Parts: sequence; structure tokens; C-alpha cells
Amino acid sequence: MRAAAEQRTKRQMTIKVALIGLGIMGRRMLEHMDRHDDFSPVALWDPDPKACSAAQQLCPQAEIAVDHSSAIAAADLVYLACPPEPRRALTLAAAKAAKAIFLEKPLGVDLNASANMVAALKTASVAVAVNFTQAAGAALADISKTTADGGLGDIVGVDMVVTYAAWPRGWQQQADWLRFRDEGGMTREVISHFLFFSERLLGPLSVIFAHPTYPDDSSLCETHLLARLETAQGQPVSILASVGGVQPDRQEVTIKGSRASRRVSEFSVDMESGGGPFIAIEQAPDNPRAVALKAQLDELALCVAGKPHRLATLDEALRVQRLVEQMLASEGTPG
Repeated sequence: MRAAAEQRTKRQMTIKVALIGLGIMGRRMLEHMDRHDDFSPVALWDPDPKACSAAQQLCPQAEIAVDHSSAIAAADLVYLACPPEPRRALTLAAAKAAKAIFLEKPLGVDLNASANMVAALKTASVAVAVNFTQAAGAALADISKTTADGGLGDIVGVDMVVTYAAWPRGWQQQADWLRFRDEGGMTREVISHFLFFSERLLGPLSVIFAHPTYPDDSSLCETHLLARLETAQGQPVSILASVGGVQPDRQEVTIKGSRASRRVSEFSVDMESGGGPFIAIEQAPDNPRAVALKAQLDELALCVAGKPHRLATLDEALRVQRLVEQMLASEGTPG
């Protein structure tokens, strides 16, 4: 009885959330929102009944809505973790209902459609943020401060290295759309995070060269990407991404300075080099993902309240999408 009363009190005092799209990302967000003091998941919806059932087991007090419109109507904030194409229509529906919105990235795959969506969201004047997971993280905050203070010296470039044995990775297999060229692929799903990170540090980037490699099956997403981007000042950002071979996942971004360099691996492990081996700055937490999601949700509460926050803006997400789609549309080769 006491637990039920506490849940009712929390739902009355916190931001009511509808979660639409209940695959692995949606369920992960649901679990952490339910733990957070500022949020109360109240409505869930996914076209897959199995996904709905799995989500409700994580958060029994949230109701399975009869459709997406009912879920949106029940909430103050709508979190959208469905694939990019249906996400656009749902985003506009939430904005029309004057709800705050938290979007998974990428913002979309069609640049004109995304630009129109961004314009519509700005006209609607609702609180909106995009979930680039490093935006609120300690690594980006500390590297930004160190860079601004001159601790790295002159920034001479950024290197991104992303390698996987298979794509989608094992934990992503349920999201089958991730393997297709139309909406999926590691460039949209992973490299986009590191492009956001780089632009936060260095400013807008331009694609100088990009060479994706695709399988013989033209419906499938890229298996490799080599690319060079540059800032307005000519600082290079180099990308090497590949899929294949027996190996652990490798996801790292190295910010190279004339005095010191920083490397962030696995999204949050922050390391520094003064010319020797990279050494971790702090001991990693037991559950890095939980720490990162808690930080994102802290910032999301500020966003919903109309206060300054560190989450990715619509304009930042649209810039990242332009870079991603330009690289993927470059002349590629079959594998």
C-alpha cells in the first residue's frame, strides 16, 4: 500500500512521460526514467504487442495505450525511440498537442523532411531535445573546459575509429531495421554521436572526402567508411569505420592537441596522453550507462522546464544529419 501511494505521489509531482517505440532503446530509457525523481512513465505504445508486454514488465504502473495518440495525450513529455521514418510524423503530432519532445537520433534520413520538421517544431515553441548520449557526459564537459583553457594546446585534429565484428551488434538484433540502408547503419547510429561531440568542441564541420562501402545486396547498410571532414579553420576530422572479423567492439574518439591529447572510448572512458600511453583520468563507474542516462535525464528535466541545458538542439542534430547523409551518399563501392 505504501509503495503504491508513493508511486501515485510521484506521478502527481513529476513530468509525465509517454514512451513510443519500446525496443531495446525504449525499454532502456523507460527503466531509467522510472528510477529518476523528475519523471513518471505513464503511457507506453509500440505496434508490437510483445514489445509492449516486455516494457510493462519493467514499469507495471505505466499503461499500454490503445494507440500513439492516446499515449501522447496522457503525457507532458513524449519520448520517441521508433525508427526515423515514423518518428517524424509522431514528433509533429506531439508538437501539435503542445507536448515536450525527446527524440532519439538520427533526426531523420531525408534532409528536406528533417529541415521542415525542425522549422515546424520551432514554430510550435515546444521544448525539444535530441538524445546524443555524450551531450551531458563528464567527458565532453571536461574536455570542452580543458580545450577552452588551453590545456590541450592547439587542437590539430580529431580521429574516430569504430570497428565491429558484426552489425547490428548482438544486443541490437531485435531492431532489424538497423541493418538496412534506408534507415540503419553504424554511421547514423554511432558515428553521428562522435560527429556531435566533435562539433561541440570545434564548431561546424564540412565533408571533404567520404568513401562508404556497401554489400552486394543494395538493401543493406554500409560495412565500411573512410572520411575526412574539416572545420572552417582547416582542422581535420578523420573517420575509419569497419565491420567484420572476430574482434571486440571498438568505439573511440581522439582529440589531438599540441600539448596533450584526450581519447574517449566506449562513449565515456576519458583518457589523456602527454605523449605516452593514454591513461584513464578517473576510475570508470560500475555502470557507465546508468551514469550517462542519469546525466541526460537531469538535463532533460531542465529542458522541459524551459531552463538552459546541455542536451543536443534541433539545429545541432540537423547539422549532424547533413554530414551523415552526405557521407553515405558519396560514391561507394560494393564489398
